[in-house]
Amino acid sequence: MKKEFLIAVFASFYISTAQTKNDLYDIIDNTSSERIEKDIRKLADFGTRHTLSDTLSESRGIGAARRWIKKEFENISNDCSDCLEVFYQKNYFTPKDGNRIVKPVWINNVVAIQRGKTHPNRFIIMSGDIDSRISDPTNYTDDSPGANDNASGMAGTIEAARVLSKYSFENSILYVGLAGEEQGLFGGKGLAKHAQDQGWKIIGILNNDMIGNIKGVDGVIDNRTFRIFSEPVPANETEKERNERRFYGGEVDGISRQLARYVHKNVKKFMPEMKPMMIYRLDRFGRGGHHRPFNDVGYAGIRIMEAHENYIMQHQDIRIENGIAYGDVIEGVDFEYAKKLTAVNAINLASLAWAPPSLGKLSIGGIVEASVKFRWKKINDINVAGYKIYWRDTTSSNWDNSRFVGNVSEATLEGIVIDNFFFGVATVGKNGYESPVVFPNAIFRN
Repeated sequence: MKKEFLIAVFASFYISTAQTKNDLYDIIDNTSSERIEKDIRKLADFGTRHTLSDTLSESRGIGAARRWIKKEFENISNDCSDCLEVFYQKNYFTPKDGNRIVKPVWINNVVAIQRGKTHPNRFIIMSGDIDSRISDPTNYTDDSPGANDNASGMAGTIEAARVLSKYSFENSILYVGLAGEEQGLFGGKGLAKHAQDQGWKIIGILNNDMIGNIKGVDGVIDNRTFRIFSEPVPANETEKERNERRFYGGEVDGISRQLARYVHKNVKKFMPEMKPMMIYRLDRFGRGGHHRPFNDVGYAGIRIMEAHENYIMQHQDIRIENGIAYGDVIEGVDFEYAKKLTAVNAINLASLAWAPPSLGKLSIGGIVEASVKFRWKKINDINVAGYKIYWRDTTSSNWDNSRFVGNVSEATLEGIVIDNFFFGVATVGKNGYESPVVFPNAIFRN
């Protein structure tokens, strides 16, 4: 009987894993560079999408751009029997809010929610920025096509919605065009506050800012490598948490870093031709992106972007100077590369939306013992198959080892010394999808 049970368990797991692979490979195959190119060209053709630009014209300015984005989300929803809730999330700002807000302005985010059937109030978010700028961040009248920064990320977000709207998920996916990024991350600040006010449970945000350039200012041409930026620990951690970490570790194991590792692992498995780079920083040196406002209030968030930036093609007046063409124009975008990074997002959105919830409290023990022990409260979800313990060398950037321990609430790794490794636990669904790893957040002694 025991042998038959184990055979059934392994057969079920094999079927679930095979289905997982088929779904994600189909998502990759269904992502279209032609549609992304069309959308990038459309966004660039609005002339400027500066946050303070024209809102009344039907063909120029951020008003026309955000109406077009909203209409695209509505068209996608029409094709999937109204599976998306599409709306503007609005925030009002004045010059007192920042020196790049030179006149009062409504900063409108365009939001599309694909509700999960099991956990409709749990959200994984993909974002792109609507707005653009040139050399002077307060110049809202001159041409600022913003083809790569960030029509590429916005087009990728729309394309991900097109592809994933054909599926149903356990958790909700939120696709969003965030405005006001170049003025001080105001769109992200507004949506992060809205999420708090609404009591949304945020799994994390995948912020896409510049996913189309393959020719770097460093002379490198590379259409496979991309960067994943993540902060080490939450910005709003308590003093008690910081002090405990000095004794128990976890300096590089915050929720955003676990989200980054999740993306890295999925890409290495399902898109092995790609080369994800884990960057141990919140963002580029001294710079910022729209995941930061979510990080600031304690949500997991990462930035996904090209590996080699070209500074003569971002935040520049369109001109030719000393024989060099400056400006963020359509010629600087590689649409196949933008497709690849869109697929990177899409398979991770799907994996997280199909996965069961992560653990809340995870306790670890094994001080001055020859084995490490774990205790947790099981997730109340009929779709949970069990739990998987991960561990790695303390100097390793990713989880190297794992063991599935079944649908239990405690487990022991015999013969593994707690001092020599870092540990975490992921929840595994019956469909084969896993939650992000949770680093231990409590200690127990026998």
